[in-house]
Amino acid sequence: MRRVLPAGDRALLVELADLDEAERLHAALAAAELPGVEELVPAARTVLVRCDLRRRADVATAIRSLPLVASAPVVGREVEIPVHYDGEDLGEVAAHLGVSAAELVRRHTGAHWRVAFTGFAPGFGYLVCDDPLFDVPRRSAPRVRVPRGAVALAGPYSGVYPRESPGGWQLVGRTDAELWNVDRDPPALLAPGALVRFTVAGASQPARTPSRPAPATRRVDMPGDRSTAPAIEVVDPGLQLLVQDLGRPGRADLGVAESGAADRRAHRAAQHAVGNPPDAAALELLAGGATLRFRGAGVIALAGADVGATLVHPDGANEAVPLETPVAAGDGDELVADWARRGLRTVIAVRGGIALTPELGSLATDTLAGLGSRERGARPLRAGDIVPLRGPAAVREAVAVPSPASPPRLPAAGETVVLRVVLGPRADWFAGDGRRRFLEDEWTVTQRSDRVGVRLEGARGLERVMTGELPSEGTVAGAVQVPPHGHPVVLLRDRPVTGGYPVIACVVTADLDLAAQTPPGARVRFRPTALDVGGPF
Repeated sequence: MRRVLPAGDRALLVELADLDEAERLHAALAAAELPGVEELVPAARTVLVRCDLRRRADVATAIRSLPLVASAPVVGREVEIPVHYDGEDLGEVAAHLGVSAAELVRRHTGAHWRVAFTGFAPGFGYLVCDDPLFDVPRRSAPRVRVPRGAVALAGPYSGVYPRESPGGWQLVGRTDAELWNVDRDPPALLAPGALVRFTVAGASQPARTPSRPAPATRRVDMPGDRSTAPAIEVVDPGLQLLVQDLGRPGRADLGVAESGAADRRAHRAAQHAVGNPPDAAALELLAGGATLRFRGAGVIALAGADVGATLVHPDGANEAVPLETPVAAGDGDELVADWARRGLRTVIAVRGGIALTPELGSLATDTLAGLGSRERGARPLRAGDIVPLRGPAAVREAVAVPSPASPPRLPAAGETVVLRVVLGPRADWFAGDGRRRFLEDEWTVTQRSDRVGVRLEGARGLERVMTGELPSEGTVAGAVQVPPHGHPVVLLRDRPVTGGYPVIACVVTADLDLAAQTPPGARVRFRPTALDVGGPF
């Protein structure tokens, strides 16, 4: 069995009979190097194929006839993971499986586990074993925060959370093992094919949340005299201030999503206005309310949410900063951003860009994966932080010509936004009435939304036809997941690479910027869009 399903306008989800066929098709696709294929994400019984929109139909046709490669013998290094079996779901999971907690631990440590595939987050491995006991449902509503090192079960899989993140798996224990380290080669402790043995480690010790020591706050200035080294001092970061560029595409094999600027159009517009290349790094401000002080002269431009920004000069004079227009900033000037009137995220670009050291080829702050710059990691900027700039310092006469295009009108709370979607790949998990209500109802954006996803609430949740567990499969930015509570989540740039909730539809690439700019309190309606994919799916 091989089904090719639509996963938005730039991806296909290939469904196969089981894990073995999925691994064999992934190997065949990797060897075939089909024109237009950009990335492959293998999972439990699917392979997600990200591809060029213009080649999508050709890729679908080629996949249908591509022969599978022969199964390869399992060869992998052995990894031992000591576990404190004190997870808050341990008793409930044991009762569901019809065994005692002690028996569950005995079976979990006695089984032979293998990393079948990776995803969700960097360093997260999906482990399968030879013990049929393990078939555990996910939680009906995912936790907002699962601690780093949590050992968990879902479906036939076991996994370990590499860092604190949202998650819907059942927690049975915790470990101090370091699952992900960008300074290690390879960074992931659990690579596909690795053989894993769980052991009991001090089960009588008091429970605690393992945490990676927080990196010391570093004020990173450019070399040379402080008065001439261009930099930005964060006086007030507002709700959230992050460094972003265009992300890390093509690294799904490490469990790393592309991340990067939430609003790509705004990012490119701000960079264009100051004369930077589009992939330069900038600051991304959530909802406004920030103050930044400039060390040295420079040229700035803002795009995205309108925060009514003002440049306050040392002599007390104020200068308005229009959107997508270059403005010269002098030494000691302060950029003061009010709260966003429309939209949600503002890009602040500075001529020359930001002088930090990339992680995995990018400065993008991935809030789910925990990636950012070498100096700062993934933490948001704080008051007192110094952000070094590359320069050279610019003067007023050197400012770039603003873009001729007018900034788009972004939504405000209380307004309704229409997002175009491609139905599938799992629309058939929902009754006809559920699919109809998904498209006809209005959904309200909640305060729980973030860079991982826009969390929506409706008058009532969508009911499934299929109520079983969906094996984890690859996701795309724009995927509209529906957890068991029935309220959709639109995944954004910091999404997990794989997920286990059915995706009823995917927002088209052209509307992702709008989705990221839709503030809490606004309403969303979904409009179906048909694509010519060269035949029925």
